[in-house]
Amino acid sequence: MNPSSGSVVFQNVRKTFGAFTAIHDLTLTVDPGTLVTLLGPSGCGKTTTLRMLAGLEHPTAGRIIIGGKDVTMLPANERDVSMVFQSYALFPHMNSLENVAYGLQSSGMNKKEARQKAEHGLELVGLAGLGNRLPAELSGGQQQRVAVARALVLEPQVLLLDEPLSNLDARLRRRVRTEIRDLQQRLQFTAVYVTHDQDEALAVSDKIVVMKDGEIAQEGSPRDLYEAPASSFIADFIGEANVLPCEIIDVSGAQATVSIEGLQHVVPARGARAGRGKLAVRPSAITLEPADDAAFAGRISHAAYLGDHIEYEAETSGGTLFVVDPMVDRPLSPGTRVSIGLKTRGIALILD
Repeated sequence: MNPSSGSVVFQNVRKTFGAFTAIHDLTLTVDPGTLVTLLGPSGCGKTTTLRMLAGLEHPTAGRIIIGGKDVTMLPANERDVSMVFQSYALFPHMNSLENVAYGLQSSGMNKKEARQKAEHGLELVGLAGLGNRLPAELSGGQQQRVAVARALVLEPQVLLLDEPLSNLDARLRRRVRTEIRDLQQRLQFTAVYVTHDQDEALAVSDKIVVMKDGEIAQEGSPRDLYEAPASSFIADFIGEANVLPCEIIDVSGAQATVSIEGLQHVVPARGARAGRGKLAVRPSAITLEPADDAAFAGRISHAAYLGDHIEYEAETSGGTLFVVDPMVDRPLSPGTRVSIGLKTRGIALILD
């Protein structure tokens, strides 16, 4: 565990702007040395939550505790946190080393020691030897790592990252998010990470907190949220899901037997009772076979080849299914009648 890492606790935090309530009674704990992602659509409250943690906004009610210290009303410069902004906010006239050393010198450290720590910071993020380059001479991913190094050398209890990859193209985002996760796990710093990108959250997080309308909709590990969504909103927001009405025929211990259009399937019961229910079915959990007569039947209405898989839309009496099929060698043409089957994984009862 990094000795500088601290916990974060929100206790019944509320934030209002005039008559508008942005955050409703938020209670959340971030354990030391973990990376927790605040995820949700625009306007859900994730950025307001991060700004309150940074001291850029103050709660209307409740408490914020960092490393056991109540910081609720402390200004930003009196909190032991560092922030990596969406724009990186690097000084264009300073080279990488000077950018990383700036905060250290501003806090009173002598120039020689600040330079040594800045060189070590650049080495930590894989930029050793690039200290003399200006931001304009670096790639987007390298600029992002300079911003992370500048924050890390201050040895904060908590590192805050606000949409840090949004300015990068898709391929670079994948690479840099891996670098951030590897760095966090190696150095064991506490991080709170804001994004609207579900794949990004799944890739970097120890815990994901999904927010909706200023409240926590669900929190848990990436696997928990993907495989056991608590609601239709979570099922569709964390990855894509087909939300289908079903009949819960029988519940026996931890297992439930459900029927969808006459097709029976066994899934984790999750506390459900016999009767009507809803099933979240991931696009990759659906199988399609050409057939004219089946218990759960449909017709292909759209097919798109994407290299390593084909995306289908299949019309059924219960609505349109979105299907991802890796069987690119046996494409199904629009108009084909199909029998719809379900795999073992990627299917969950949802309880809203």
